Amino acid sequence: MNDNPRALKLADRIKVIVATMLDTRVKDPRLGFVTITDVRVSGDLRHATVFYTVFGTDEEREGTAAALRSATGMLRREVGRQTGVRLTPTLEFIADAVPENARVIEDLLSEARGRDAELARAKEGAAYAGEADPYRKPRDEEDEDLDDEDLDVEDLDDDEGTAPGHERA
Repeated sequence: MNDNPRALKLADRIKVIVATMLDTRVKDPRLGFVTITDVRVSGDLRHATVFYTVFGTDEEREGTAAALRSATGMLRREVGRQTGVRLTPTLEFIADAVPENARVIEDLLSEARGRDAELARAKEGAAYAGEADPYRKPRDEEDEDLDDEDLDVEDLDDDEGTAPGHERA
């Protein structure tokens, strides 16, 4: 998306103009229940992409897309008249996929909730396979004293009096 403040302001204005025009001036019977969700304007202000959603069946969506294509010229002329920009941006209408994506995400979330409930039911009567806490605990000081006494003299290297693998500096 463009961070140009002028493009953002123009996009908001185009969104209002197009929504108002679709509500009041476009009388095409194919036009369904349309909601303009977003408008994005290019950095040079010459192209505007209008995202919309349609409430209804697939046939109503296709009819609305055809009605928007046929009304594009009239909508562009009105955008140019009301915005007063030197070059009126071209309008491109794209069906917004947000509602469908939201529906898919909601289905995935409900499936995950079901699996979590299944796991919770399976976990209720379960017991540990081994000890409840399988991790080693730190030794007590008494245990460390006993380990120092258990050190054998055979572990020391006879030549140097050091443990194997260790050299004196």
